[in-house]
Amino acid sequence: MKKKVVHVSVFCIVVILSIGAVQNPFSLNYIGELKRDSQMVLKEQDSLYEEIVARAESYLEPARDARIDRVWKAVPGYNGLEVDVEASYDKMKKLDMFDENRLIFRQTSPNIHLDDLPPTPIYKGNEHKPVVTFLVNVAWGNEYLPEMLKTLKKHELHTTFFLDGSWVKNNPNLATMLDEEGHEIGNHAYSHPDMSKLTTGRIDEEIKKTNSVIEATIDVTPKWFAPPSGSYNQAVIDHADNQGMKTVLWSVDTIDWRKPDPTEMVDRVLSKVHNGAMILMHPTEPTAKGLDKLITGIQEKGYKIGTVSEVLSEERVTLGVTLNDNRGTKSGNEN
Repeated sequence: MKKKVVHVSVFCIVVILSIGAVQNPFSLNYIGELKRDSQMVLKEQDSLYEEIVARAESYLEPARDARIDRVWKAVPGYNGLEVDVEASYDKMKKLDMFDENRLIFRQTSPNIHLDDLPPTPIYKGNEHKPVVTFLVNVAWGNEYLPEMLKTLKKHELHTTFFLDGSWVKNNPNLATMLDEEGHEIGNHAYSHPDMSKLTTGRIDEEIKKTNSVIEATIDVTPKWFAPPSGSYNQAVIDHADNQGMKTVLWSVDTIDWRKPDPTEMVDRVLSKVHNGAMILMHPTEPTAKGLDKLITGIQEKGYKIGTVSEVLSEERVTLGVTLNDNRGTKSGNEN
């Protein structure tokens, strides 16, 4: 009875004000605000709306700030997840009952981002993000690239190839093929030196010269730098940063350059893979032969495979919930 009195009173006030505000924009704005307020009052008195509000907190996943880790150095942030109460209510009101599959979620941003951190190497993505990537360093191994690309295409995957500048100069067609296949391209220095032993002038030259030849060949400006053999010092990190690139290394190594048995290599990687893993590999025979099994094994463990940019971004893998409390891993029903 009390709700009906409130509804009738609000309706009468709106009608009275409308009669006197036919051509008054200020009054019309006021009436619009009043209508919105009245609609909000009605929602808040709706038991379904109240239930969504009450349950929303149980689905909350806080955003994770980017940070400097003692072991892993720079670790990117990861977006949080919260229920969009208004959108969820609109989706459920025709049913007039709570339905978890109809919840609508929105991402929330961290307070500290990767770009807010000082120049620091990155070894892996955020530990809450189930995405991994392959860091394919290319300075040789041309004969194995076609088979690797064929396998990646079979699985409809894109990853990141870090190209040696002199290799690009000598193999422009292969560099173009990598780009045209949709893979991300990174900088792997020009002549595969030990970057930590170079003068600052040489560091700058190795990085700039590689960017120049990549840009001239495929019109791409790399945003990630992978030092050859993982050798770096702070000067290397700073010079890459000055040229708009962050320095990336790896958290899992195939050690494919030792020419292991492909099955042993795959088993080794699968035993070490983790959320945010960056898996180092090269165009070698073991990698070419083992890549299909490696991809299948990683996916069976529940990981998505993407580029370095996808692993290090703050974007969540999916939005939504499952019905087994493993929240944030499956999109909700859109019907």
